[in-house]
Amino acid sequence: MALVFAGVIINVLLSYLMNGLGLPLFLDTAGTIAVTVLCGTIPGIFVAMLTNLICIAFNPYSMYFAFINAFIAVFTSYYTGKYSLKKVSRMILFILSLSLFAGIVSSFVQWLLFGGPQHNLLAEMASGISEVSEVSMFNAFLITNVLLNILDKGISALFVLGLIVVIPQKFIDSLKAVDWRQRPLSEAEKTEIKKWKKTVSHSIESRIYFTLIIVCVWMLIIIGIVGYKLFYDNEKSERTECAWNAARFTASIIDGDMIGEYLRLGKDAPGYAEIEETMYRIRDSVGGIKYLYAHTIDGNDCVFVFDLDAADGEEGYMPGDVVSVEEEFEPYLEDFRNGKEVGPIESESIWKKVISVYVPVYNSEGRAVCYVGADVSLDYLILNIGEYAYKIGFIVLGFIILFLASGIKFTRYCTVYPIRTITQCLDGFVNDDDSQEQLDANVKKLRRLNIRTGDEVEKLYQTLCSMTVDQAETLRDVRRLSDSTAKMQDGLIITMANMVESRDSDTGEHVQKTAEYVRIISEGLKAKGYYPEKMTPKFMSDVVRSAPLHDVGKINISDKVLNKPGKLTDEEYEIMKTHTTAGKEIMEHAISTVQGGSYLKEARNMAAYHHERWDGKGYPEGLHGEVIPLSARIMAVADVFDALTSKRIYKPPFPIEKALEILQEGAGVQFDPKVVEVFIDALPEVRKVLRKYNPDA
Repeated sequence: MALVFAGVIINVLLSYLMNGLGLPLFLDTAGTIAVTVLCGTIPGIFVAMLTNLICIAFNPYSMYFAFINAFIAVFTSYYTGKYSLKKVSRMILFILSLSLFAGIVSSFVQWLLFGGPQHNLLAEMASGISEVSEVSMFNAFLITNVLLNILDKGISALFVLGLIVVIPQKFIDSLKAVDWRQRPLSEAEKTEIKKWKKTVSHSIESRIYFTLIIVCVWMLIIIGIVGYKLFYDNEKSERTECAWNAARFTASIIDGDMIGEYLRLGKDAPGYAEIEETMYRIRDSVGGIKYLYAHTIDGNDCVFVFDLDAADGEEGYMPGDVVSVEEEFEPYLEDFRNGKEVGPIESESIWKKVISVYVPVYNSEGRAVCYVGADVSLDYLILNIGEYAYKIGFIVLGFIILFLASGIKFTRYCTVYPIRTITQCLDGFVNDDDSQEQLDANVKKLRRLNIRTGDEVEKLYQTLCSMTVDQAETLRDVRRLSDSTAKMQDGLIITMANMVESRDSDTGEHVQKTAEYVRIISEGLKAKGYYPEKMTPKFMSDVVRSAPLHDVGKINISDKVLNKPGKLTDEEYEIMKTHTTAGKEIMEHAISTVQGGSYLKEARNMAAYHHERWDGKGYPEGLHGEVIPLSARIMAVADVFDALTSKRIYKPPFPIEKALEILQEGAGVQFDPKVVEVFIDALPEVRKVLRKYNPDA
């Protein structure tokens, strides 16, 4: 508020100084521009409106130009929000833009309201340019006004430049931060919100702005209609009263006993010329009177006694001229015959639209011998109303700009920004990954908004903050319980798998190694973008966790077959193959028993199908290609590689190079070629696993 009043004082003092010196400059926008740059749009508009309101004391026309200064505040706020006035090119463009707008618009306003320049010196300069350059007076005035505005706005802008150079930017930022009802957003955050705004078809901002505009338009229309009606009725009443006064005074100077002589001798009658001259003076001295006359009523005819020539050159009727009574006057004939005052009567005829009043002239016997008529032209009123409407419109327009800008500001900072930032934060809860870290980050982001609108929006914000904090803590507890349960499940899986594997004397640490290989392959497929629809975090977790159960069906195989040192017979081999179907049955029974154990579905797939082949020649069902579940195709490579590189009672371990060669030969035949590819590409990691479990490898 202190800066607003300082800006008003600067504007008024400079304008008063220019007015006192008689210069065609105003300098009444320096404070407006300065306050707008420092504090924002609304304070700038307040400075503009208060300045022009106070300047009425020495410049009665200043309020007609208030809307121009208000618009200057709006434009300054927009321009300085995008560009820095410290750059010379931007400053020049700013001055030229303001000068063109102010010069052109103020020229039209002055020409419309005053018929020419408001300032005498400006009129002389424009006249000189018009004579020298042979352009029209209006164009010369327009050019002169724009050039003077360049000087005017240039001085104001340089004054503002000096302020923003001297005043620290932090202080300016702190002044503008007063508008915010939350943590002020950075330009990057505003840009992000604008992008987010495109996700909604109809924003609350556009709807509120549209409502404000409609309200302003209707307010302007209503003010115009009411103002028009009040002005029209008031002017009509005043002009009608003037007509009555003129008619009564004229009736008092006409001798009723001389009416017959006036009709017989006309203008040659004694005293006729003096009365006519007096009637002219009466008409010309009373505002709004266009026609003043006297006539008698003879049946349905009017016989003129006096009729003045109209001010615009129309000739009046001569004494004795007869004119039929017009249709609008017929209802009043009885009043005319009875000698009553008649009017006001509104009529539209060859005399155009007028209001007429009639006062009787009495003779010495007290009988009405003629009537004096006075007409007020409504066309004259309409011309005055047009000028009045322009003036009211220009004054109201400044307040409309203030109202609109205020509504937009309060809407933006108290409703639009808070709702958008809240909604954007809540979108983060829905769209971001479901990790606890991301959830905690979103909660902190929401709480950092610090919304303090003091209304339902703030109440909503506080409720959402409490709700999201509670949700984060609840999910944290759920995750702790889930992690504990998962660890227990994994421990049980490893224990069960080890119990099965411990029966096979040749498969030491097979469970751990194959699980590591499965992890390596899964991460490789994800990194290369293979099978993107399948390689979700959940799938990868389920596959790694379930990998130890791929040979769970071996629990049904007898030790005689399982640990036979030599080659299996065909019959024994068929028995060994049943470990896949047995594993499938065991896992399906576990799935039906354990509620929520969806990760066991991949354990079932690996147990059942890890011996299927890419070419369809595997067992137990002869599946081929991508018909084989992806988890089983991954396990097939991991299982075979571990079998090749591990010692068995019937063979020594193969060198890693030989094992990889066998895998490459089987790619596209026995194995999924993509799985083999990522496994071989991850050879450094594979070697780490081998060294971990086979130090001699």
